[in-house]
Amino acid sequence: MDRNNKSILCIDLKSFFASCECVVRGLDPFTTPLVVADPARNGALTLAVTPYLKQFGVKSRGRVYELPKDINIIKIPPHMRLYQKMSKDVIKTYLEFISIDDIHIYSIDECFLDVTNYLKMYKMNAYELAKTIINKVYENTKLTVTAGIGPNMLLAKVAMDIEAKHVKDNIAVWTYDDVKTKLWNITPLSKMWGIGINTEKSLNELGLYSIGDVAKYDKNKLIKRFGVIGEELWNHCNGIDNTTVKEANSIESKEKSLSRSQILFKDYYGYNIPIILYETCNILARELRMNKVRTSLIGLTIRYSKSIGGGFHHSMKINDKIDNENKIYDYVMYIFDRYYQNNMPIRGIAISVGKLTDNNEYQINIFEDFDKVLKDKNVDNTIDQIKDRFGPNSLLKGSSLLADSTIKDRNGKIGGHAA
Repeated sequence: MDRNNKSILCIDLKSFFASCECVVRGLDPFTTPLVVADPARNGALTLAVTPYLKQFGVKSRGRVYELPKDINIIKIPPHMRLYQKMSKDVIKTYLEFISIDDIHIYSIDECFLDVTNYLKMYKMNAYELAKTIINKVYENTKLTVTAGIGPNMLLAKVAMDIEAKHVKDNIAVWTYDDVKTKLWNITPLSKMWGIGINTEKSLNELGLYSIGDVAKYDKNKLIKRFGVIGEELWNHCNGIDNTTVKEANSIESKEKSLSRSQILFKDYYGYNIPIILYETCNILARELRMNKVRTSLIGLTIRYSKSIGGGFHHSMKINDKIDNENKIYDYVMYIFDRYYQNNMPIRGIAISVGKLTDNNEYQINIFEDFDKVLKDKNVDNTIDQIKDRFGPNSLLKGSSLLADSTIKDRNGKIGGHAA
């Protein structure tokens, strides 16, 4: 079977946290006004709301004080162990139909299933098998499911996000024929899986406001503006995604790697965590250059506040071999924008670089400006020499003077003349 034309299901558990709380109380989430939030804190985040409340415009990532006052809303604090148990029960249901090797667990409430090789066995098409699986999930757990079906992971995910949640049977099927008629119509750009607010702003500056605008834009210009990520962005906007479920599961490298992690002493969010991520990339890039190696595998771990629990870890294989903090940061932010859940408080981060190769194996990308590459390399080497001589805090970005920065304190604790 063509790797670009499979039968992929992207399955999401509807209003998962709120639905779990309803299930254990014998309540119907479609008729019950329930939110998951700390009832003792008026400014606490609402981590989930029932579908019943969503019909009144209640946001699942709002604040307790924003909840409507004319509805007698049940406020329940989060119980992560319950959600983890019910998530495992759902996965057990998936395993009644397909092998664990064909399941990619994307988050606690979302999975990708590659059912390509099971359709003949069950004598069903992808829609029929999806319907059978989600009915079984409801039978076993009383949780409602939405599903997107596509020829690759990207289209399955976007079909689920954009359409499945709004149709009667909660299942949307997209094919490559739907790219121009459905995918290209998506606007604003941040509604598309993998495009964050910052990337959206950069694309808007180019006059691109819909997915179709990006798809029709010159790919080489996107690569020049965003690096290799620009090529992936162009591919995704044209419905192209070459990653398989098995590759998504095996992307972790067993080879030597470098990593840096940090426990944060206050809650960070999407608007201020980038400064921490950039500073960590800066440290890792310098370590790569000190060890005379480059990386072609970037990993990011985000841990949410203990009051919520959870987080995510994802890695990305890249075609480049890099040792520059700006390039590493671009990939880290690409992963972050794709997987971060808006308004979730962050208390820990880790960035890893793997698949390390000697820096003399580097080959310039045909889309790179050779003069710029040499200039960047000389700048990096000069900065490294200054820091080696005068210490890691001798040269800092202007952003390192902001209140949310931790780099000066971290460098001081590391000590000596090595970052």
